[in-house]
Amino acid sequence: MNAQPDSSAAAAPGASLPASAPLAPAPAAESRVASRAAAMPFIMLTVLIDMVSIGLIIPVLPVLVGTFTGSTADQAWWFGVTTFTFSLANFVTSPLLGALSDRYGRRPVLLLGFFALALSFFVTAMATALWMLILVRVFSGAMQSNAAVANAYVADITPPEQRARRFGLIGAMFGIGFILGPVMGGVLGQIDVHLPFYAAGVLALLNFAYGWFVLPESLPPERRRRFGWRAINPLASLLRLGQLKGVGLLVAVIAFSGLAQFVLYTSWVLYTTFKFGWGPLENGWSMFAVGIASALVQGVLLGRLLKRFSPQRLAIWGLVSSTLAYVLYGVVPQGWMMVAVIFVNLLGFTVTASIQSIISGAADPATQGRTLGAVGGLNSLMAVIAPMFAAPLLGAVSHLPRGDWRIGAPFYFCALLQFAALALAWVQFRRLRRARLAAGGVAQPTASSPTA
Repeated sequence: MNAQPDSSAAAAPGASLPASAPLAPAPAAESRVASRAAAMPFIMLTVLIDMVSIGLIIPVLPVLVGTFTGSTADQAWWFGVTTFTFSLANFVTSPLLGALSDRYGRRPVLLLGFFALALSFFVTAMATALWMLILVRVFSGAMQSNAAVANAYVADITPPEQRARRFGLIGAMFGIGFILGPVMGGVLGQIDVHLPFYAAGVLALLNFAYGWFVLPESLPPERRRRFGWRAINPLASLLRLGQLKGVGLLVAVIAFSGLAQFVLYTSWVLYTTFKFGWGPLENGWSMFAVGIASALVQGVLLGRLLKRFSPQRLAIWGLVSSTLAYVLYGVVPQGWMMVAVIFVNLLGFTVTASIQSIISGAADPATQGRTLGAVGGLNSLMAVIAPMFAAPLLGAVSHLPRGDWRIGAPFYFCALLQFAALALAWVQFRRLRRARLAAGGVAQPTASSPTA
């Protein structure tokens, strides 16, 4: 529903990341990896393992935070703090990691992210105080930009006209990860709240080993760019993103839609706990439903839809669908209805891949890492902001009786944000259509019209 979230000035490239050297495999292993052509199955499996490991902790992280607090209101507040610190660190470092992937290749940056993720899971499992939990979330956020780098990897090996479909395949891996991860986390969390973190750490190490020995590099040396510190300012990267031809208001669309998505992510587990009395197991199964829907749409339906409709039109209808879904999430009186809404909102799962393909097509091949890193950075910024809204809203309704429609306040807020994204997307696509008509470019109206 899945940020997501830059460099190029002059600086000594060799000295800019000395710590990346240990990530290079031995010469024999390097030659074996280099001999393989970069292909979708490699990166799809990498993303799948990554998302299973992340999905494992989703149903239990709020519960773990609750073991260090004394009330539901405090639990909501401190869970918001842990989410905020992770997202803030991720926002600051996403452009840096994207730029490093443009300079040194995608594979070393992915390896760094996998290893850091494994370390953070193990330390989280052993945390004995709230400050330790917050500190390790800062570290994890700072070292993690796997989704943005994986998208840049896909852009490296895919012609522009096929990117929407292939971004959809990556989205399907996210979905399958959410099918497997949260259910496993819910089952393990019923045994011990720390167990899913150990399991996630093992999976992250498995991903590191897979990346080291199997994953090929997608960015050839001749397409890499010099690294410069001046261009990795996360705010500057957002400004450059908005300056890409044809992007314009889509930056605001990503911002509003991403903020809605992260408020939902931040609120989901505590909302279902307050309203329906769910525990880790029930929340794990609800995430299973999200994963099924995401995999179905992005892995099966999206390619077929794109043969009939433009990415712009899919984005519009997806935003309409998800706006209505947020309202329904908030008003449903019974837990099973949450799962029903997930499947009613199938079109909502097309939004991210559709808009991402439009933005990727606006960037040149040498700056895919920066561009998609900036998108990831923007999503990270929204993830920073989301707890500032979600935690107070959840805290304000935590005293209400189970089943009360007012507990859905975070989702009503999401609906307003998604409606704003819908309005902005409509304006942007109509503006582009008028510009093309004025220039006489009427040959492909479906490429820029939401009504095509």
